[in-house]
Amino acid sequence: MDQEQIASELASLPQWERDESSGGIVRNMEFPSFAEAIEFVNRVAAVADQHDHHPDIDIRYRRLKIVLVSHDVGGLSARDFRMAGIINDLADSAQDE
Repeated sequence: MDQEQIASELASLPQWERDESSGGIVRNMEFPSFAEAIEFVNRVAAVADQHDHHPDIDIRYRRLKIVLVSHDVGGLSARDFRMAGIINDLADSAQDE
């Protein structure tokens, strides 16, 4: 993806931003408890397996850092932005619980 495409996709995902160190996109999240953060990671893992796209997830107590990048293409692809949308939907449904 070129920079214009990336900027356009990110405009529709305000919770996400470029992560220059990984070449991907990143979202930071915080949950009320460690257990809820782990439950969310498990939901993401199940969906990621279904889509054969596996994010890098850093867990620090109640805080998560999720990075999406398509290593097989050496950067960002449409798959990363689809997965970001799915993660956003999961986060929205977790807040509704």
